[in-house]
Amino acid sequence: MGEHMVPMMSQHHHLSDQMVYDILSRLPVKSIIRFRYVSKSWDSIVTDPYFKLNQAKSLSNNSHNGYVIYTKYPQKYIPCLQYPQHKVEDLCTVVCNGDNTLTEVSRIEIPCLYEPIVGFCNGLFILASPSPMEHSFQYIYLWNPIIRKFMRVARILGQPSTSSVTLGFAYHPRKNDFKILRLVCFKNKGKLLPAKAEAEVYTLSTASWRKFSISVDSLSGLNIYRISESPSLFFNGALHSIAFSRDYKFILSFDVDDERFREIRLPQNYLVGVSLRKEWLTILKGSLALIVIGDAQIDWSGVCHIWVMTEYGVAKSWTKKSVPMDKHAKFLSCTINGELLIRRYDLKVRIVSFDPESLKEEVLRIPDPRDVIYTTNFVESLVLLDGLSNESYSLG
Repeated sequence: MGEHMVPMMSQHHHLSDQMVYDILSRLPVKSIIRFRYVSKSWDSIVTDPYFKLNQAKSLSNNSHNGYVIYTKYPQKYIPCLQYPQHKVEDLCTVVCNGDNTLTEVSRIEIPCLYEPIVGFCNGLFILASPSPMEHSFQYIYLWNPIIRKFMRVARILGQPSTSSVTLGFAYHPRKNDFKILRLVCFKNKGKLLPAKAEAEVYTLSTASWRKFSISVDSLSGLNIYRISESPSLFFNGALHSIAFSRDYKFILSFDVDDERFREIRLPQNYLVGVSLRKEWLTILKGSLALIVIGDAQIDWSGVCHIWVMTEYGVAKSWTKKSVPMDKHAKFLSCTINGELLIRRYDLKVRIVSFDPESLKEEVLRIPDPRDVIYTTNFVESLVLLDGLSNESYSLG
């Protein structure tokens, strides 16, 4: 059985369930999957929901600068649900070395084409299939590449006409569970502003959606009419999105534990002197941060404002650093070392690592990138083993 051996017992010896549990919990995920077939009792341990949710295996160490997970543009389109077992594209994971070189860690065939990757959390990917309706998603999928399991979550609660839809994906450590947050702003026919915004939360352990209104105590009853469609940022136990309430703009946070919405104030007058092209929330060296890329109104050159909230939730703690930046660049993420990963559109698409301190940049050798995700810690997991939904598929 390779490098991970399990002691062979004669007919006069027997491993207790607790001993088996302890042995299996120390093994890599791929080895655990093989050993589930030793006996029915071992299989019952491996497939126990509590055991599965507790077997997230970290590949992280302190000698690198995180991981980049990416896919390339596919050559042809094959609908995901019609060919659930069709192997079509590679998902590549590379570790970012200290010298900005890349070392491939894994290459796994991904089951869907044109279903963009929305996020990655504790070993699970979330993908979303665009809907024929504007600003919406037809299907949402969860995928565990290590155990090769892919599932479509239960249908969303209703699909009325919307003006914007925002997805967020989070791990709930206290309940050892996963949640999907869907923020929806509905159109208000005949009026300039949408009628209302609602939240829908999907919990993996129950495989069900719950719907409730978005209420923020500090907003004194003001309605939210638009939310940024960029995926919500999971940080400090909450999902964060930029939201609009008439002429007021702020960060809307959703606490995964108590499921309450809260307001976090943006930097005061942070757009003064810049013609905004795009803004993103991110994590920079352990702090909530805001990246703004646009035109400097003095000379119309490209500029990037990096705002860092040094004390979480305290508006007065925002600090600012400005650096030159191609105004057409797209921000992707921040690395452990504080570098910015940028997608550049020159003669061809390039992924660039930019150091805001030295202003040096290096092109990462990622060929023809489509979806690009950065994570500080790559985790392998048993979640989705044997499926938690009646629409789950085995890919191997």
